[in-house]
Amino acid sequence: MSINYQTLSFDYRPCREQSAQGGADQAAYPVIVVGAGPVGLATAIDVAQQGVPVVLVDDDCSLSTGSRAICFSKRSLDIFDRLGCGQRMVDKGISWNVGKVFLKDELVYTFNLQPEAGHNRPAFVNLQQYYVEGFLLERAQEMPNLEIRWKSKVVGVQQDGTPGTQDAGVTLTIDTPNGQYALRGRYVVAADGSRSPIRNLMGLDSKGVTFKDRFLIADVKMEAEFPTERWFWFDPPFHPNQSVLLHRQPDNVWRIDFQLGWDADPMLEKTPERVIPRVRALLGPDAKFELEWVSVYTFSCLRMDRFRHGNVLFAGDSAHGVSPFGARGANSGVQDAENLAWKLAMVLEGNAPDALLDTYASEREFAADENIRNSTRSTDFITPKSPVSRVFRDAVLKLARHHPFARQLTNSGRLSVPAVLRDSPLNTADSDPFEGAMVPGASCADAPVQVAGQPAWLLQQLGQQFTGLLFCGEQSVDQATRATLDALRSGPIPLKLVVVTRDAAQFGASAGVQVAHDIEGLAHARYDAKPGTFYLIRPDQHVCARWRKVAVGDVESALKRALCVEGTA
Repeated sequence: MSINYQTLSFDYRPCREQSAQGGADQAAYPVIVVGAGPVGLATAIDVAQQGVPVVLVDDDCSLSTGSRAICFSKRSLDIFDRLGCGQRMVDKGISWNVGKVFLKDELVYTFNLQPEAGHNRPAFVNLQQYYVEGFLLERAQEMPNLEIRWKSKVVGVQQDGTPGTQDAGVTLTIDTPNGQYALRGRYVVAADGSRSPIRNLMGLDSKGVTFKDRFLIADVKMEAEFPTERWFWFDPPFHPNQSVLLHRQPDNVWRIDFQLGWDADPMLEKTPERVIPRVRALLGPDAKFELEWVSVYTFSCLRMDRFRHGNVLFAGDSAHGVSPFGARGANSGVQDAENLAWKLAMVLEGNAPDALLDTYASEREFAADENIRNSTRSTDFITPKSPVSRVFRDAVLKLARHHPFARQLTNSGRLSVPAVLRDSPLNTADSDPFEGAMVPGASCADAPVQVAGQPAWLLQQLGQQFTGLLFCGEQSVDQATRATLDALRSGPIPLKLVVVTRDAAQFGASAGVQVAHDIEGLAHARYDAKPGTFYLIRPDQHVCARWRKVAVGDVESALKRALCVEGTA
């Protein structure tokens, strides 16, 4: 049966706290997530997959309207794979790697965001937000320890207990069609959007810059011959002195963004009488199309000073906001979710102190600053604020036609890439020389491998727990190294162990060890691996340490550091 995610809605059902024997004196839930958008759903699924019970509440009873966020990056797809719904995103979405930039009606340059082969996922897929939410929701509904409550609006927030201890918690007042009730949790994740009710109830705010410009979004359903690429025009003849962005989505829907200028009337510009002529100017007088969704927006680059306030942690748009150019909003929010979920699980299971959650804030605040910096630069280039800036931009665009150096300066929205958490306190610095991008703090690169003789991908072998990644090339693994692996597998924080070999039969069967055959050698190349190289990978697929030779003491010390355990060397 085909599901219409645009009109899907959900019933409100009274919960146990509203029964006769319920009430605020009930035991606290380990985690409450507020907001059932992509970030809230991703957080709730990830926490539940770690074995932690979670309650997800949302003040609505339907998925998002309109396409909203549409560009989901390779890193987000890797995360969705780990959450169990990545393939559905790719199957439904429109995959793309290539973008083109035009000045007037002339092509300035073309770029490829994933020029090398050997990756499971494309650089981006375009997929309407309601599909993303729908696929995540269906995955969430499969989780036995994840409860979803609709039409449940947070109208009160009260923290109590001693901060950093097990008696600390948060009591939410929830308003429903059946009245109000108290919902208590050890930790609350506020993924409730840019207007975050929780942020407002706690008297907190976000600071930054609002850009004085307006943009029209038009989702247009049509049959068109445009290629599956990202096209961006500066000063096109069909929309002079402004910019236009064109993206293809599933179901023959195309997203068109028209820059309008600050003086544009938002209500007037959303009317069909204004939108249709703009679209027809782009597509041609004989084009046949339908308007599916229209919105006019302004945007800001801002963030909260701190993403953690006691046992309330802010994620996604509630914590930070950027312009839509570069697809940084939803993608950075999904990365917030993956950063936070494993840390919550480690703390709640008693494997790490509460201080580990402080590193969620510091790491994602750093990432937000990076996103805001890049988003601001993109916006300044697209919408020059002075005549001098306009002259500079136009000169760069003209030079970019023939000079590669100018193409590096052309900024039609630098596309989202995951932050490299180089300065994270969870990292262990290199003690051996390495080259390449897989530095401590980087998200792991993918590569094709074979597992048990079947095609697979390296990232499919990582995630959900700390993983030790041993590269052995074509050499055999000596008994001392095997004994080291056995010790690490049965340590206080057991490691999942993956051995990457160039010879499928060379390592042989070993209990508790996953063997991946690096058929093309790309895994070894991307990790600058020599025989004996060992990587320690976090549950969110970020590198936290690496060595040319594995030793139990080194790995245990790095694990303690990655968990903020006292006594780390």
